[in-house]
Amino acid sequence: MPLRQNNAVQEYFSRRFRKLLSGDPNGIPPWLPIVAEGEEPGYFLPTDAPWVVHADFGTLVGGIRALLMQALHPGSLTGVKNHSRYESDPLGRLAGTIRWLTVTTFGSKTAVANEASRVNRLHERVKGEYIKGTGETVAYKAADKDLLLWVHIAFMESFLVSHQMYSIRAIPKGTAATGADNYIAQWSISVAPLGLEKCPMTLKELNQQISDLYQAGLLVSTPDTQKVVQFIKNPPLPLSAKPIYGLLFDAAVVSLRPEFRTLLGLKAKPLWIIQPLTRFILKFMRLAIGSESPIEDGSIARLRRIGVLS
Repeated sequence: MPLRQNNAVQEYFSRRFRKLLSGDPNGIPPWLPIVAEGEEPGYFLPTDAPWVVHADFGTLVGGIRALLMQALHPGSLTGVKNHSRYESDPLGRLAGTIRWLTVTTFGSKTAVANEASRVNRLHERVKGEYIKGTGETVAYKAADKDLLLWVHIAFMESFLVSHQMYSIRAIPKGTAATGADNYIAQWSISVAPLGLEKCPMTLKELNQQISDLYQAGLLVSTPDTQKVVQFIKNPPLPLSAKPIYGLLFDAAVVSLRPEFRTLLGLKAKPLWIIQPLTRFILKFMRLAIGSESPIEDGSIARLRRIGVLS
């Protein structure tokens, strides 16, 4: 295929992909200017673990997995059910989550602070009551430390596990013992502006906190859980996107702990099929869309403009 025609095909798929994730009709993420503007660095550079993990297509699996993990906690589940538009506008809700993740990873420190303020304002109206896994009815607010911690854990562990299982690029370990430890410690910066000062800093701490919550009976399955799981399994996506989404969903399921799959009522397909197939599809998607990323390019251009990168 001629180079010009190849570039045109990549641009076509890239625009459709970005349109699906961002909700913008032209496929231009509305938060691109937020990432590109500013005269200061952010919290991460291209060589840092969060940048490497969040720039990779493994996040497509991680995002689905994180939603399944969140559904296990009745507090976060109630907040989503009662205060989000996940049924009426699932792609809009997805875009909002992607915006926070993207700006926090690639934006300047001022942009991160502004984005955290936006999220905190949204959290102010998210409150009510829920029934804990232990049977106790408790009042909650989205800003409660235990709920913030679970959402942080669910996303962080999901992106990490998905990267380890389905991505090729190694996670930089920096001065930490492993790349996983480095990612967990570095990404802890992201939740401080949201009001969470204490969170896991190593893989051992992360795994232990998840195990503690499960063993305490705080992670459960209810009829609401099953309803959300079915929605995550079959969201109202364009027909052309459903086959690939189905594979990404299967990849998320097989990456879960067996006890969590049981709670969610999900069965894993064979790992020996799902893992290589997912790796192939993600690599193919990257080739089809092209290696360029407007978000990364915008962030790198800012870092070069201010002299942080040469």
